[in-house]
Amino acid sequence: MDTEERRSPVSSAPAATAVSAATGGAKIPCQQHRQLWVEEPAIRRRMPDPVRKAAVRAVLIMSLTIIQAMVAFLCTLAGSWLAFPMVLSSVGSTVVTTWSVLDVWVTRQVWNQRNGVVSVPSSSARQLRRERRRARRAARTTQRDDARIRRRGAGSLSRA
Repeated sequence: MDTEERRSPVSSAPAATAVSAATGGAKIPCQQHRQLWVEEPAIRRRMPDPVRKAAVRAVLIMSLTIIQAMVAFLCTLAGSWLAFPMVLSSVGSTVVTTWSVLDVWVTRQVWNQRNGVVSVPSSSARQLRRERRRARRAARTTQRDDARIRRRGAGSLSRA
């Protein structure tokens, strides 16, 4: 591998322009120009909105619980009167944090059940939708055929 390729964008910044003695100290851009930001395709799909909201909520509650537990610990070390109420509230917020993490899991499961997992081509939800569509088309076709038969025979009497 070339040494230019191994350099990080920060360390190659001074090498982006070269000062030439022949040009009287004017800066000449190098031949190789590397972009600072390169778009890469996402490895995983974006989470559905309800699941993402629940996950953000869980992370916020979890971070507040960790901060609260740290304050309770420091108050205990300092021998403050606030230590006991902080420990009690930390226990309570631990229960709330556990509940919020379970909420993320339940929300994800419910979303998958309602909308189906469409990321896998052999998904059973996709197969069920195909079958329902076929059944609906068949029902519509039979209704149309029945309506045509009624229209054709409605105006004429039998000739027997």
